[in-house]
Amino acid sequence: MSVDFRTATADDAEALAELGAHTFTDTFGHLYQPDDLEIFLQNHSPENWDKELNDPAFEVRVAESDGKLVGYVKLGPPHLPFEPRGEAAELRQLYVVEEMKGQGVAHALMDWVIDRARDKRADNLYLSVFTENHRARRFYEKYGFEPEGTYAFMVGNHADEDIVMRLKL
Repeated sequence: MSVDFRTATADDAEALAELGAHTFTDTFGHLYQPDDLEIFLQNHSPENWDKELNDPAFEVRVAESDGKLVGYVKLGPPHLPFEPRGEAAELRQLYVVEEMKGQGVAHALMDWVIDRARDKRADNLYLSVFTENHRARRFYEKYGFEPEGTYAFMVGNHADEDIVMRLKL
């Protein structure tokens, strides 16, 4: 199965909203009460995506296979509850559908986001990851990301512990 990569456009808002909500629910939905999950998934609305896709502070790269989005990565300014070091960028989300995991899609998206952060003259790239998402944590650690601290990541009214990680570029 071949995968193509491209920069997302405003025309992708609906598909990204669907992919983000679907992927988050498949991976983490079982952890939350339906009301909390519903509140959180509003972050993946087409309107929110449209706003970010039209904001030059954000860049989104998508992975496509057979005309369908199978993954994406979003780069933006820091917004996590911490004081970033130097010039900083933040990997806001990296989502890949389950059936494409292990196919190199996440690596291609991560390589792109690191290159783009460097192009933007960032000294540090930050991200956050759920403490119990061991697969993602190992993936980020292989790239050299190191823990900086933790914070409460809210899914509706439910607080999870997330780790803020930093890659010195």
